[in-house]
Amino acid sequence: MNRGRRVLLKGLGAGALATALPTTMGAAQDASTAPHSTTDLIRNGKMKLSFRPYELQLKHTFTVAGNSRDTTPVVLTEIQYEGLTGYGEASLPPYLGESQQSVMQFLSKVKLESFDDPFLLDEILAYVDSIEEGNRAAKACVDIALHDLMGKLVNQPLHRLWGINPANTPVTSFTIGIDTPEVVKMKTEEAARFKVLKVKLGGGNDREMIETVRSVTDVPIYVDVNQGWTDKQQALDMTHWLAEQGVEFVEQPLPKTAVEDLAWLTSKSPLPIIADEAFQRLGDVADFQGVYSGINIKLMKSTGLREAQKMITVARALDMKVMIGCMTETSCAVSAAAQLSPLVDWADLDGNLLISNDLYEGVKVIDGKLTLNNLPGIGIRKRTA
Repeated sequence: MNRGRRVLLKGLGAGALATALPTTMGAAQDASTAPHSTTDLIRNGKMKLSFRPYELQLKHTFTVAGNSRDTTPVVLTEIQYEGLTGYGEASLPPYLGESQQSVMQFLSKVKLESFDDPFLLDEILAYVDSIEEGNRAAKACVDIALHDLMGKLVNQPLHRLWGINPANTPVTSFTIGIDTPEVVKMKTEEAARFKVLKVKLGGGNDREMIETVRSVTDVPIYVDVNQGWTDKQQALDMTHWLAEQGVEFVEQPLPKTAVEDLAWLTSKSPLPIIADEAFQRLGDVADFQGVYSGINIKLMKSTGLREAQKMITVARALDMKVMIGCMTETSCAVSAAAQLSPLVDWADLDGNLLISNDLYEGVKVIDGKLTLNNLPGIGIRKRTA
């Protein structure tokens, strides 16, 4: 077995290898002449990581329980290897606890030059994770860029390498932030092409928010409270009212530290209770069985795609619901997360649609449904205008 084949088996797994090789080599082609032969995939190059800050401009002021903002800082990354470039992104909303400065300080410590095989993701990402505790978004932007690079090296989209059927992507919700009835009505009307809405609550005008949305549309609603409720009985009463309004689940209704109250609420609520702020990394999944009905996976919390895949597997084994979400992000991070979306129950991947200065083109929303393309890696290209 030549070195290229060993690399693919180690980095992708046998199932993914069977998916990748027919397209990259062709059944009748000889490996020495194939345009993307496995012997040509891995040479003796070195990976080069670069990064820069960028500020996302929101189309509308975005308000959740606790804060409002008009911009979101991000750090954009690139990993160059043998003429190809993998793209990544760290999105940094205030509650995440990271900043452009902290991300760039972390990334300055990442020395990918010591690895000459970009397919060894377990080894590379274990090294990145070991550099410092925390820094989840910083680690995610490296993980995303590595996965993008890997797909480009075999000229395949990630969902194909993972054996995921792109036809099974879910609809995505579109987020309506806390605001006045006039603005909420306007935003709801603007979101008419979406089949489900995600409404932020916890600002003291919860019933008004839902009633305003319902005055415009009868599509299903996801509710995200962002820890904005404090009383478990009032929370339970609200879940019953929300169920009558066509709400499908409630995300992080109580403070993440109120574990016993959350478990009580989950056991009595007519709606699933989903963990968001309380849920960060893989080790949290098993701890939340019985406390929540399910989890909301975000790449900026999970340190990227590698761990997000494992989270889905563990959650399914524990019979928990799975949602995949995002921060305010460009199409880079959103398209990366969308590669996993056919595996989940719900998707909230609209972060790129909330900004006016996206640098990339990637996953599309067609008739409310996430639609993956066949571009290699995470499925993005840079915008030309």
